[in-house]
Amino acid sequence: SEKLYTASPGLVNGLQARTFGVWTLLSSVIRCLCAIDIRNRTLYHITLFTFFLALAHFLSEVFVYHTAALTIGVMAPLMVASFSILGMLIGLQYLEVEALSQNKKKN
Repeated sequence: SEKLYTASPGLVNGLQARTFGVWTLLSSVIRCLCAIDIRNRTLYHITLFTFFLALAHFLSEVFVYHTAALTIGVMAPLMVASFSILGMLIGLQYLEVEALSQNKKKN
């Protein structure tokens, strides 16, 4: 929390920092599970949603709440979330094509 919320560190307390840590752990577990089972469409969509949530969180902290400044500590997760969303949206097209081809094989 000390590296992320540099604009107003007084607004961040220990409880918020621990909650953010648990969120980070939960999202990393979801992302690892998706990497193991990349063809699971439900898990893929949940993983994509975690990146949208991360992007929205960091953008809101910078531009709405002004608790974070655009430092490397904030820019790194913004870039990771943005590139991951882009990559997963491209991958989603292949997931849809694969599902269609499997349906054709069944019929």
